Amino acid sequence: LEDRPDLKWPADVYLEGSDQHRGWFHSSLLESCGTRGRAPYDTVVTHGFTMDEEGRKMSKSLGNTVVPQDVIKQSGADILRLWVVTTDYWEDQRLGKNVLQTNIDAYRKLRNTIRWMLGTLAHDDGEDVPLDRMPELERLMLHRLAELDEVVRTGYDAFEFKRITRTLLDFMVVELSAFYFDVRKDALYCEAPSSIRRKASVQVVRQLFDCLVKWLAPMLPFTMEEAWLDRHPDAVSVHLDQFPQIPVGWKNEALAEKWRKVRQVRRVVTGALEIARAQKVIGSSLEAVPVVTLDDAALEAAISDVDMAEMAITSDLVIAHGNAPFGAFTLDDVKGVAVVVEKAEDRGLLKCARSWRYTADVGQDKQFPDVSARDAAVLHELKALGRI
Repeated sequence: LEDRPDLKWPADVYLEGSDQHRGWFHSSLLESCGTRGRAPYDTVVTHGFTMDEEGRKMSKSLGNTVVPQDVIKQSGADILRLWVVTTDYWEDQRLGKNVLQTNIDAYRKLRNTIRWMLGTLAHDDGEDVPLDRMPELERLMLHRLAELDEVVRTGYDAFEFKRITRTLLDFMVVELSAFYFDVRKDALYCEAPSSIRRKASVQVVRQLFDCLVKWLAPMLPFTMEEAWLDRHPDAVSVHLDQFPQIPVGWKNEALAEKWRKVRQVRRVVTGALEIARAQKVIGSSLEAVPVVTLDDAALEAAISDVDMAEMAITSDLVIAHGNAPFGAFTLDDVKGVAVVVEKAEDRGLLKCARSWRYTADVGQDKQFPDVSARDAAVLHELKALGRI
């Protein structure tokens, strides 16, 4: 390093296998301390060795070797990289067909999440909604990005790639695909172009995309480059960009605590809906009107100004009080919430042909008699804009 003007001494990192603790790491440390008075590196990163799925050493005689080029040729280099960053690399790692398939499945979920965001952002007009005008759900997602930013930065600084990857994958699959995106599909697909909720949601998806792609780029460079250039075709490379700077105002612990309670109630409701769906009482959750009996003041206060029908993706939701009805669905870890699922049709609600929600105002607009009042208003706006 000392002989190369484009590099510096000491090295930032020495990276080698654990056998080098008594080899290169040790010999270079002794030589450098004796001649220069300090270690020749700032950081040592050690990795274990690759074993087969049963923990045995790979050898041709056992026929248990995995050739990296074969994995790359069949599944792509990013699958191999994903396997590396999801292991405790400082220990011996196991690799085989089943391990790779687990990573392929995780990669597919990640890629589908990014593809959904790209589809949503195809309709992004770039308009921003001020933070104080955003719905709480959007502000919650921005708060989560602020939390994730801390995990990502500290994780990279400490070479803790598994912690970063697991945290981001869980966020993308559990909080985005199974919650936020699911809840906001109605706003994104059915609300008017002028809708604040729709605009704020697109804006948040934009922030989600930019953050997640940049954060994952060092570990999944080819996939993130492909996604970035699809979104920004005039860009040179995502790898030339810096990590996003998260505004301090996005962090909101009080809001996060409130929505932790909201999601507790939602979890009981969605559990009841799953049972009703399995029993063929309903098909889609939009065919349901859950009746939620509450006996917890804190939970009731948390959901008091939240549209829980929207959160549960049902056509309506009724809050009741008193004793839980016989046969109501409950969860042991969420006290004070009991749910009975009723059918929207049994409450006299009619299905909107556009949003598929069941409402009481379908047919009020003579020009659009098969849709709800909300959707009729949207269609009138789209017609005025020349979009239909």
